[in-house]
Amino acid sequence: MDRQDANRTWETLSAALDEIYNRNASQLSFEELYRSSYNLVLHKHGDLLYDGVSEKITQHLSKTVHLLAEETTDEALLAATSTVWQDHVITMTMIRDILMYMDRIYIPQSKRRPVYELGLHLFRITVWEHPAVKNRVVQLLLQAIERERAGFLTDDRNMFKSILNMLLEIGNSSSHTAAVYHNDFESLFLATTQEYYQTESLQYLSSATASDYVRKATLRLEEEKERAHSLQLPMTTEGPMITILHTEWIERHAKTLVEMELTGFAALLRDDMKQEEMLEMYDLFVRVPSSVDYLRDALADRIKADGKQLLKDQETGQADPPMFCRKVLAMRIKYMNIVEHSFRNEKKAQKRLRESFESFLNADARAASCLAIYVDELLRVSLRGATDEQVTAELEKAITIFRYLSDKDVFESFYKQHLAKRLLGGRSVSDDAERSMVSLLKAECGYQFTTKLEGMFNDMRISRETRDKYKAFARRDQGGDDRASRVEIEVDVLTTGYWPSQNVPPCTLPLSIQNSINHFASFYLNEHTGRKLSWQTSAGAAEIRATFGGNRHHELCVSTYQMCILLLFNDLDTLTLGQIRMQTQIPDSELRRHLISLTTPKNRILKKLSKGRGITSDMDSFAFNSDYTSKLKRIRIPLVKESSLQENQAGVDGTEISSGATAGNTIEGASGAVPVAVEEDRRHLVEAAIVRIMKARRRLDHNGLVAEVTKQLQVRFNPSPQFIKKRIESLIDREYLERAENEHRVYNYMA
Repeated sequence: MDRQDANRTWETLSAALDEIYNRNASQLSFEELYRSSYNLVLHKHGDLLYDGVSEKITQHLSKTVHLLAEETTDEALLAATSTVWQDHVITMTMIRDILMYMDRIYIPQSKRRPVYELGLHLFRITVWEHPAVKNRVVQLLLQAIERERAGFLTDDRNMFKSILNMLLEIGNSSSHTAAVYHNDFESLFLATTQEYYQTESLQYLSSATASDYVRKATLRLEEEKERAHSLQLPMTTEGPMITILHTEWIERHAKTLVEMELTGFAALLRDDMKQEEMLEMYDLFVRVPSSVDYLRDALADRIKADGKQLLKDQETGQADPPMFCRKVLAMRIKYMNIVEHSFRNEKKAQKRLRESFESFLNADARAASCLAIYVDELLRVSLRGATDEQVTAELEKAITIFRYLSDKDVFESFYKQHLAKRLLGGRSVSDDAERSMVSLLKAECGYQFTTKLEGMFNDMRISRETRDKYKAFARRDQGGDDRASRVEIEVDVLTTGYWPSQNVPPCTLPLSIQNSINHFASFYLNEHTGRKLSWQTSAGAAEIRATFGGNRHHELCVSTYQMCILLLFNDLDTLTLGQIRMQTQIPDSELRRHLISLTTPKNRILKKLSKGRGITSDMDSFAFNSDYTSKLKRIRIPLVKESSLQENQAGVDGTEISSGATAGNTIEGASGAVPVAVEEDRRHLVEAAIVRIMKARRRLDHNGLVAEVTKQLQVRFNPSPQFIKKRIESLIDREYLERAENEHRVYNYMA
């Protein structure tokens, strides 16, 4: 094929291209057109064919752009552009099919654009980049999207999608992938989106409640996501657009939404009936994970504030220790429900809840003492008649609070004191309930934590056996000079290391009691050689028969101290404080407390004869009140609280004291200070742990030793690094450890 034949062949193809552009393609034979293009390429006339096709496409696109730029109004421009683009795609598809052989052979050899890409390139430089087309189309697209955001619905989304797809395709024909879409539309779209929602979010926040704002923000996010899917925006656009919405609607205003007065998240926490509104806010904030910290902080602050108020109420007497614990449990249920529902039970919120309860419950020893008193009330009164399931459920609630305590040894100290009173006084609702509590404590802290508690139960079991043996011995022993003067006694023999220490010297007991004690001691020491008995008269109780005026008889249930005081009035009608102290050797503070208990209006067994408020001097005198009356045959005389003794010595001046479950609740250390005995135990525990670790490791640096000691003891309490350091220094002084040469912070174990 020579040049002349090639030109004639091209003219045929050129005419066919015109027919295709004029929508008369049905009249053409695509097989003949393909053969013509095949022959041109085959006979080395590819340049003629390629250049001719490029010029023909440019001619037709120039006519198109003239119509768009000069004869199409703004109202019709988007639709016209979409139509022109769709027609161009159809046309270029047909032309590509005709020139398929040229695409396969000529294009790779000459390194020119494939036919379809050539059409895209020419459309971009001829139509799209015309100033009267590109700028107008982009502005019209942005305006249409803004109208949608303002609530004006449109049916033109297919048209918008077509134009955006056009920008992506013609961008693919350039050397920079999607450069047209990004430069001409995406950057402007994201900028206008940020400006629009920045303004709208600020305006809405200033006039709406926090809950309304959350609903509006959620709606906007869903609308934009739906719009992005409908318009088939690429992820390079949808991702940044969602980030902009998260920033403007959530991140920028998260703190304000939490702190808004009356309607913010912090305010909603005060009313757990609004959990759905809190859930809506959480579901919004969780889209920006860092914003959820504000919700968790608000939760923690609310729990700590409520907890401090409970501690304050307990301190001021508005809530007794059992009430304090019940309120803590109720508060925990409230906030657990909030975490489970409004935070969708997320782990971080659970952790903050736990840390918040630990924070206020471990502020001082008050919570530990209150919990011990609460458990004491359960095991002494509240669980009487309860089923095993109810007992277990109530005790597990107490263990819930126990888990929050870091200084569990403080609770153990208080609990042991109350357990001792229950066991020695026979006041437990049941042995099974007592043992269930110890089992729960063992499950939490290990067997070492409950060794002494279990030892107390073992002592009580052995004591019952010993009492039975003694009664049998007393029945057999009919002789003895003191037989007539002995009274019946029941003795509990306790192991010193297991029970709360009582460093109170014994008082002077009546002769009949002393004879009975001597008789029991001779029996016991014959049974157990090598043991020593130390009598704790401060912990005993007695039943005495009293005769009042008119030959009225009552049985009085009193403490050992009260018994010693009352029996003095068998011999004398009037006694002073000094005389009673001298004859009984009862410690002064306890003597005053027991005298006040016997002179209260409710149980005025004794009358205070001297005038004045309280017991102030050794010359204050007392007399037996023969006029005392009561409807009860058997009367229990409760002890006043130690706090009542300090507050104007209540009872003497007419103030009635409480009895029953609340009597004696005030114990040493309940004000918040760690008991001295616990501090002493901690010193021994820390030193023992240090020696144990160093004996195994032989050599260890300071930080490693502190970490190991803390790890071993955290089940009981959390020793501070300063406390551990002092114990290390003490062990160095006593030559258990030594510092390494030239390494001040490294220790060696000394065998």
